[in-house]
This record gives sequence, C-alpha cells and structure tokens, in this order.
Amino acid sequence: MHNLRFIDFSIIVLYMGAVAWIGWRCARKQTSTESYFVAKRSVPHWAMAFSFFATLISSVTFVAYPGAAYAGNWNGLVPGFMVIGVLLIVGLVVVPFFRHVVRMSAYEYFGRRFGYGARAYSAFGFAMGHFSKMGFVVYLLALTINSMTGWNLIGIIIIAGCVTIFYTLLGGLEAVVWTEVLQGIIMLVGVLICLGYLLFFMPGGSVTAFHLAAAQHKFSLGSWDFDLTKKTVWVMLLYGFFWNFQKYTGDQTIVQRYLMARSDRDALKGVAVGALMCLPTWALFLLIGTLVWAYYQTTGEALPAYVNTPDKIFPHFLITKIPVGLAGLFMASLFAAGMSTLASDLNCLSAVVVEDYYRKLRPKATDRNCLLAGKWVVVFCGLATVGIAIVIALSGDRALSLYFRVSSILTGGIAGLFILAFLSRRANNGGIWVGIIACLIFTGWATVTESKNQLIDLGHYNFLLPGIMIGVIGHFIVLIVGYVASFFFPPSDPAMRELTLWGWLDKRKRQREAELECAAAGGRGS
Repeated sequence: MHNLRFIDFSIIVLYMGAVAWIGWRCARKQTSTESYFVAKRSVPHWAMAFSFFATLISSVTFVAYPGAAYAGNWNGLVPGFMVIGVLLIVGLVVVPFFRHVVRMSAYEYFGRRFGYGARAYSAFGFAMGHFSKMGFVVYLLALTINSMTGWNLIGIIIIAGCVTIFYTLLGGLEAVVWTEVLQGIIMLVGVLICLGYLLFFMPGGSVTAFHLAAAQHKFSLGSWDFDLTKKTVWVMLLYGFFWNFQKYTGDQTIVQRYLMARSDRDALKGVAVGALMCLPTWALFLLIGTLVWAYYQTTGEALPAYVNTPDKIFPHFLITKIPVGLAGLFMASLFAAGMSTLASDLNCLSAVVVEDYYRKLRPKATDRNCLLAGKWVVVFCGLATVGIAIVIALSGDRALSLYFRVSSILTGGIAGLFILAFLSRRANNGGIWVGIIACLIFTGWATVTESKNQLIDLGHYNFLLPGIMIGVIGHFIVLIVGYVASFFFPPSDPAMRELTLWGWLDKRKRQREAELECAAAGGRGS
C-alpha cells in the first residue's frame, strides 16, 4: 500500500517541475500591479475558463464528493444546478458592470457605493473566509496523498506549499492562470481515466453496477418535501443560489477573473464555459463514489480497519486497484486541485491587501512599492497556510473548526450586501451598517447553537434549521434590514444612482444612442 511505484512517482515530479517552470517563465513580466494582479487584462477566454474550473475544483472535491456519494446519494450536486440561473444574471449584467466600475478589487465597488468602511468590511470577510479554507485544503491534500503512499504528512504539506508559493510569488496571476490551464487538463484526464477504469473493470459489468445503485436510490437528489429543517432539494437549491451568487458578485477569486479578460465578451465566455465545466465534473466525482460503492458491494471485499470513513475509501481504491501510472496521474490531479486553489487564493489575498488596505494606509506609495508589498503578502500568507496545515496535522482540526465558526460569522451577508447596493437607490451607508450588524448577531447566534456542531445549548432558542441555511438567512437579513433601516438615514448622494443597476442601464442606453448617432452621422458624411 505504502510503496509508491516509480512511474507514479515520476509523474508527480514531472508535474511539480512543470508548474515551477511556468512560474519562472512568467516572472520577468511582473513589473507592475496591473500585470501581477490582473495579467495586464490580456488572458484569452479559453484560458480564463480553465482558470475558473481549476479554482473551483479543489482537493476537497476530490475526496468529499466520492465519499459523500459512497455513503449516501447525489444530494450534494443540487446546489451546482443553480449556477445556470446565476450565470444568466451575472453574464448579462454583473460581468460588464464590474469590468467598468472596479480596477482590481471586487470590494472597491462597495467602497464607492457605501464608503470605505463597507469596502474594508467586505474585503476582511473575504480574507477571513479564504484564509480559513487554505490551510484545510493543503492539509486534506497531504492527508490523502499520505494515505495512498505513506509519505511523511508534514513533508507533503511543506513541498506542496513551497512549490505553490514559488510559482505564485514569481509569476503573479499570469503564472496562476497558465498553471491552472495545465492543472485543469490534468484533473479532467485523471477523473476520466479513473471513471473509465471503474466502468471497464466493474465485476458483472457497468450495467449491473448502475442497476444495483439505482435499486438502493444512490442516484437520488434527496427529498422533494418542502421542509426547511432538513437538506431537502429545495433547501439545497436555495443554498446553491446564494452560494453561487455570492461567488460571482462578492468573491475576489471570481471577480478578478472577469477583470483579466481581454474584453467583456471574452469575460462572459470564460465565465460561462468555466462554470459549466464544473457541473459535469462534480457529477463525475459523485458517479465515481457511487461506482466504488457498487464495486465493493459486488465483490464483497472487506475494507481494512484504517479505512474507517467514507473519505478514505476512494484513495484506498486508487492505490490498491489502479494500474501503474494511472494512480500517479490521479495523484498529480489531486496535487493540481489543491495547489490551484491555494495559488489563486494567495494572489487574490495579495490583491485585496494591497488594493483595499495598503493603498489606503500609504496613499503616496508608488506602484513599485505596491508590487513589492503584494509579493510579501504572498510569502507571508503562503507560509502561514503551511503552518496552519502543519498545526492541523499535529493537533487535529478542533482549532480549525473554531476558526471556521468565527470566519463564517464575519463573512455572512455579502451577497445580500451586493443585491442591496446594486438594486436599491435608497440604500445608504447608515442603513447597510444596521443590516450588517443584525446579520453578525444572527450568524453568531445560529453558528454556536446549530445542532450539528453546537457550542452553546439554549434549548428552545437554538437554531433548528440545517447549518447551510445560516448563510442564506444572513443574506436576507442584510438585504431586508439594511433596506428598511436606510429610510431612517439621509438619502444617498444622487450620483450614487450611477452605481446601481438602473444607473448602469441608463448609461448603457446613452452609449448605444451615441454610437447610433455617430454611425448615422458617418453615413450622412459619406
């Protein structure tokens, strides 16, 4: 089990060398914040699509999705369906809006709409949420590789972290994007090979496996009962809409990709293709988990004692059943998933710290100073991530669980804040802060009293809905309370209307009329 074969090992080494080389090649172009944070807005749409895909598919996906399907059904796919509805909204309005309203940070919009405090709050929420995720992603990557190979857990964390820091630091967003193209291809190939192997070598054939899984309702999306106290299809759809909407309107890792495209049209194509690549990939991971379940049901093969959770079954299957070379390719895919997520987060955190805080604290700083500060942020956050992953490996995830709780409280309501800013002419600085404070109070109470990971038992006053509903309700609280509270404060400057949907549509209408007038004048002149 713990003897990694030479060919598999060579594939992983080749992958590590390739991403490091890409970072080295891109290093000489990183002479400004424009190149370091948005790749000089020159990325083609197909590369942007792979960047989207690789950013959203992490090492958590590789382990959690097959494990969830093995232990249960396909309920976890339901939130992904909402990406289509969100894309229709985002593609038509939000992508071009952001490209013309903000420079490098998504949170610049909140600052222009409601003042610097809103910008600082939303940027801090993003940083907290993603920083809490990064250490866990690296730890889970290392833990899975360790279970497959027996390699030292701490050593895997250090190597994966340092290689990622190296190419992100040197090559900026350009290196992140082009490594994500490579990583996206490797991930797709790895998943398809494993799926093909399962289908081809399934005892009794793939048809038998599908019949067995269907008979046990393994392909079910969950209950269709309208019950908000359980993870029914309706609850997962509601959660999926707000999760995707917050991603595409208030997450720097996504908005930054709008900004790096060559044109509005390229940005829209990249967003659409990248997001739509994710949905079938999530389904493939769930299918793999279902087929692994069918394999062990058909063969009757007993699992060893150390495979004691669903998340460990797929890695065990890979290392014991997949032929030489294919296991190495899949492990390279796993490295690619974890490292692409980490690299993207490091560059985005760097952009947020520099654009939303450093430039505010040092308004006279040159672009060269800002670029140097951004690189130091990549180093600091990267090393901190490695340190957090090592702490988790040595002491368990109890400290991380507490951090997740704190960060979930502070990151609540960003989608509601965007809806309020974008759709309401009346919303103002005073009103949104009342909404934010109300959201913080609610999410704080719900997070510590929620039944699954309860810290405080308040009896009848506990939060009784599924944990995924906390964020959904938080968005509504910011939206409703913030809107109502805005009537108790002086109206916003009328110029703020330009930063709402209605002002944006008026502006686009005027631009089209001006273009038509110019075209007509040109026709008369000829």
